[in-house]
Amino acid sequence: MFRHGLRRCAGLASAASASMLPRSRALAPVARQGIASLGRSSVPLKSIAQCARMYSSEVTAEDSSVVDAAAAATPEEATQFAHLEQLGVHRNLLKAITDDMGYEDMTPVQAKTINPALKGTDIVAQAKTGTGKTLAFLLPLLQRMLVEDPSLASRQAMRHARSDDIRGIVLSPTRELAEQIATEARRLVRHTGLVVQSAVGGTRKADMLRQTQRQGCHLLVATPGRLNDLLQDPASGIDAPNLAALVLDEADRMLDVGFEAELQEIMRCLPNKDEKVRQTMLVSATIPDNVIRLARSMVRPQDFQFVQTIAENESLTHARVPQHIVAVSSWANIFPSLFELIDRESAKSQQDRSLKPFKAIVYFNTTALVELGGELGFYRRRSDLMQIPTFSIHSGLTQNQRTKAADLFRRARTGVIFSSDVTARGMDFPDVTHVIQIDAPRDRESYIHRLGRTGRQNKEGEGWLLMPPMSLSSARRLLKGLPLQQNKSLESAAVDIASGDLPQGHREMLDLANSIKKHILGGAYKSIFGGGQHSNKDELVDDLNLWATMGWGWAEPPAVSSTWARGLGLARSNLNIQDGMARRDSGNDRGDRRGPGRFNSRSSDDRRSSDPFVEMGRHVRRDGPGSGRGSGRSQW
Repeated sequence: MFRHGLRRCAGLASAASASMLPRSRALAPVARQGIASLGRSSVPLKSIAQCARMYSSEVTAEDSSVVDAAAAATPEEATQFAHLEQLGVHRNLLKAITDDMGYEDMTPVQAKTINPALKGTDIVAQAKTGTGKTLAFLLPLLQRMLVEDPSLASRQAMRHARSDDIRGIVLSPTRELAEQIATEARRLVRHTGLVVQSAVGGTRKADMLRQTQRQGCHLLVATPGRLNDLLQDPASGIDAPNLAALVLDEADRMLDVGFEAELQEIMRCLPNKDEKVRQTMLVSATIPDNVIRLARSMVRPQDFQFVQTIAENESLTHARVPQHIVAVSSWANIFPSLFELIDRESAKSQQDRSLKPFKAIVYFNTTALVELGGELGFYRRRSDLMQIPTFSIHSGLTQNQRTKAADLFRRARTGVIFSSDVTARGMDFPDVTHVIQIDAPRDRESYIHRLGRTGRQNKEGEGWLLMPPMSLSSARRLLKGLPLQQNKSLESAAVDIASGDLPQGHREMLDLANSIKKHILGGAYKSIFGGGQHSNKDELVDDLNLWATMGWGWAEPPAVSSTWARGLGLARSNLNIQDGMARRDSGNDRGDRRGPGRFNSRSSDDRRSSDPFVEMGRHVRRDGPGSGRGSGRSQW
């Protein structure tokens, strides 16, 4: 029943055409027609499921004609911010946009979202990151608040703001994104009396409540966990009986990280939408089934519009961003290759003033690897091996530390920030030239959203993926169809560390390892087992043992407990299982009871295929039926 609406629309297409095309292609013109008519009529909620499927992250970049067509708005749709005054948008909001921010033309996402949202209808919008979607939902939300209470447009209104009369709420999955949205909202309301507050986890709840009760709040930007806590606490003084508008940004990410229960609790605490009508806007880069379920429970089924801003044949990755993949023959080569790339690209931008200053985000799958990357960057700078500033941001830091790191990197002209996925969604760091990802991401969308930190606002950028061999099969499955091109320019990637003949970059890492606390190295070692999708964990053990002994100079690999090893199914592997020793720092001088001969490396000189993943596959020992051994064929 949920998809019946789109099937009914599909019946309008020519029967002859439908018989000649696959079902998804037959539906495409109808979907485009429905999207183009959003300004005239609402799309049934049941239409989202089928329509959105054609715009998922599984398609490749071939044609952006639909987005271009969407930008060519119908006569009654504004495409410049100044024209919004004719549609009733308050001049105090527009003054902040046109005069203070200097914006003139809307992006396609803004044009397609703002125009229908100003009519008060609920919105479900699918939009790529880095396309101006924050302003696209903030402006209609603020305008609706002013429409319901015109007195809020005056600066005097802030004197009467209360914490128990919140008129607008924006929910975001991460603290950093919530703070960024709050900052943008404060810029928008500077000529009005609207008061913006933020409520995020990792900060002192009491401090936030004191400030909100003292200053009041009209718009609250929050993470789901903290907002649920505030609404459930009768002593908080936080309430929204006159809620005019609610926004869920990055809805797919909110569900991915397990906020569905909190969202349902929040909905029960807010006024019943049948008793107090409110506008709901749900924004998501992807529209999987769980987002559709969420939309069904939140939006008004008879008064909502599905806004599609991603072309039928357009990838969620940016067409302007070249994507390089580097086959790294061992985990021991990851950091030498990473710093070779950073040093080379930084020097290139310094020598060629026509290039943007080098500014990179390096993504790891685990907090422990982020911490190790940050430590190595710090000691490289202290040793004058690296001139540009470095920063780190991950969930293990306090909120103040994370905010400080994000702000410093945001303001930096050049630099590198080592990050977990806390910055991957929606975060806007100006002028990022490079996004470097280490190991296969957990899912396809993570790769896409990370890459979206560069190439923003039509600027150029580059994506790099450093891939250890044991992650090949998951990368092949996750990233099939994306425009990745193999890059062999990093000399450190193919070094055979087991030979003992180490080039400068590897000798540098060996020296730096002596400065790193052993629990940081050991933590990074262990985190890799749970931080990726590896085809052969026994082989991963051998490779990481080689990294620890030859790359760090340890006498033996980090000690682990038998319980930990059994939990990974590696009780019979070459892990250094030492019950009673696993809690201590490893890397002592007692000698390696297995001997260095057990830690094998893999040859990296046989890389001839034009398919990057097939070539990388030559570094991986395949066992078992269906593994593709000897086939030499790409599975793409």
